[in-house]
Amino acid sequence: MPQFAHDTIVPDRSSNLPKKEQVARMFNSIAPRYDLLNRTLSAGIDVGWRKKAIRLLAANQPQMILDVATGTGDLAITAHHLLHPKKIIGIDISTGMLEHGNKKIKELGLSQSIELVEGDSEAIQFPDGHFDAVMVAFGVRNFQHLDKGIAEIHRVLRPGGQLMVLEFSQPKLPFIKQLYGFYMNVVTPGIGGILSNNRDAYQYLNDSVRKFPEGTAFIQVLEQIGFKETTIKRLSLGICSMYTGIK
Repeated sequence: MPQFAHDTIVPDRSSNLPKKEQVARMFNSIAPRYDLLNRTLSAGIDVGWRKKAIRLLAANQPQMILDVATGTGDLAITAHHLLHPKKIIGIDISTGMLEHGNKKIKELGLSQSIELVEGDSEAIQFPDGHFDAVMVAFGVRNFQHLDKGIAEIHRVLRPGGQLMVLEFSQPKLPFIKQLYGFYMNVVTPGIGGILSNNRDAYQYLNDSVRKFPEGTAFIQVLEQIGFKETTIKRLSLGICSMYTGIK
């Protein structure tokens, strides 16, 4: 598998641990305040992004959905309310994030519909063609090997199944680009560091966004793996992008 620039971006450059393990430890450390940080740093805009992204799956009426890098389960919970599938399974390498996600799901009475389990995007423990749809929100940047993770997603999708990816991107308009750069370079690590007591985690967010092969470059990755009918739509002046593809 080829290596992409963002594959080399890790939370702690002084550590000898693989990216995957570093990411898991990073999210374990910020898990207690992750939801608060998301709402604060995005001013709540991320809620609308998730809803728009999930609606891209509605036409195919998926009944079995996999949520990769589910975190605390926000995307899975929103998908349940909007799509009403039979089952959503969320996987993540961070046990801390899963613990908080499962608490939310239990409190909402959704344990029969949503199941969050420990799992690796590069070795998904489900058979070929098991899911009608796979979704990933702000998680593909954290794959240790982007191609391998996307290939695994392709494998567990049924023929005709749909992938939806929601991911940060960089705006192209000059003024917005400068403002966004200041926010990601200065504001996000600062506020994130104060609220989570882990500035490195939010510096990693900025670095991984800058190095991620966004836009048509990511579409090319999807198509090389075998996805067809790929689409891309930018949100909020290019701060975030939605991608889809069909197996």
